[in-house]
Amino acid sequence: MGRYQQDVMVGQHMLIADEPLSVGGSDAGPAPFDLLMSALGACTSMTLRMYAERKGLALTRISVALSHEKIDLDGSPRDRINRSITLDGDLSPEQRQRLLEIANKCPIHRALSQPLLIASTLVESGFTPTLSVE
Repeated sequence: MGRYQQDVMVGQHMLIADEPLSVGGSDAGPAPFDLLMSALGACTSMTLRMYAERKGLALTRISVALSHEKIDLDGSPRDRINRSITLDGDLSPEQRQRLLEIANKCPIHRALSQPLLIASTLVESGFTPTLSVE
């Protein structure tokens, strides 16, 4: 196992997270920020698919591309995720605009777009996975 490599248990699924070679990892899996962006991309696509199916829209394919950058906002450093959504299908301009509005309502987008509270505690126990998501 690499220096930074982590086994991530999500229910019955196991993932590997790691850092790229450029920062001392072994690049055995996505970096944590890449996993975060993957969650946003997957949630966006799933939310759009559910909406399109409910409304009977002719949406045939969804592609979500994400990138991350550090920006300066009023003198404060901030993280910005750029999300580019490609919608294939016979959709009107109004339907496309509505789908963009729906994309902004996906649960991960909502969580990341507001102050997020994280409660951390130390737990004493026997062997547990390095990371576990419940």
